[in-house]
Amino acid sequence: MTRALDIAAIRAHVRTLDYVRGTPAEIAMWREGDAEARANLAIEGMDLDADEHALFDMLREEAVPPPLATAIILKLLDHPDADPALAITPATIG
Repeated sequence: MTRALDIAAIRAHVRTLDYVRGTPAEIAMWREGDAEARANLAIEGMDLDADEHALFDMLREEAVPPPLATAIILKLLDHPDADPALAITPATIG
């Protein structure tokens, strides 16, 4: 993502979604997976920028399951595979 992210606006959208939040054990497992993925990206020279780190951190703080987190990212990027029914808009990117 190369555009600035409005994390507060995205968080507000996420909080309106109807989803089953992860358990503490699941969240810990997701955080571990995120840490490994971020380390691999850094090793490959594709480290996330500060906004991207903040976005993924916020998704974990909100206990968003990985499949929904992926769907949110696709929607924010206005990707062709994004779910048109997901209540997140690309406009939350500045």
